[in-house]
Amino acid sequence: MKWVFIFLVLVVSDLAEAQKSTRYETNLNIVRSREAYQESIRINTDNQLVNLETEIPSIVLDIRYATIDNFTGQKIYTEPKAFARRPVAEALKRVQKILAKKDIGLIVYDAYRPYAATIKFYEVFKDTTFVASPYSGSRHNRGAAVDIGLMDIKTGKELEMPTDYDSFSDTAAPDFPDLPENVKLNRDLLIKVMHDNGFTVYHSEWWHFDYQNWKEYELLDLSFDMLEESK
Repeated sequence: MKWVFIFLVLVVSDLAEAQKSTRYETNLNIVRSREAYQESIRINTDNQLVNLETEIPSIVLDIRYATIDNFTGQKIYTEPKAFARRPVAEALKRVQKILAKKDIGLIVYDAYRPYAATIKFYEVFKDTTFVASPYSGSRHNRGAAVDIGLMDIKTGKELEMPTDYDSFSDTAAPDFPDLPENVKLNRDLLIKVMHDNGFTVYHSEWWHFDYQNWKEYELLDLSFDMLEESK
């Protein structure tokens, strides 16, 4: 009887999550199956989501959504990993190479984000200035956006930026003027090198960059485990 009760609880929970998702995605086409994802790669290899640590061995990850140290206070991801569409990863590799000449490297806070995570974010914080609306989906859900910062390669320390990651404040805007000169230089360096390699900074967050042609990629709701299994 106990196991029947647990099973019913899980079923009800899954149904509630499904209803929540359906409520938001009425007009969205979201890829959820491994087969559909693999078929998209067969049609165009640029659709593949690649592991950034594998593609860019020197890159540093600080995936806070795999911990409770984020604005939701919840562990969102099962693993501290970062994935992006192949052209996005190749562009980041170019950025890393350019920055290395200055003894600077990239820190990745987030990259591809399953659609289910976007729903969770919105349920916690509904200000779409900083959190993507599940009614339209996030560019992170397309594997075409990255959240990044800079680090000193020699010391391994992060370079000082206007705010901490996911600071929902006016100071996080990429053109916020009232900052120490060294902070502005760090921020502007990041924005310039990313812009030169096909990225556009988001108007409210110095750390968020969208890759060119992001609209060409479909919204995805695939787990990290599924991506690894789909290699």
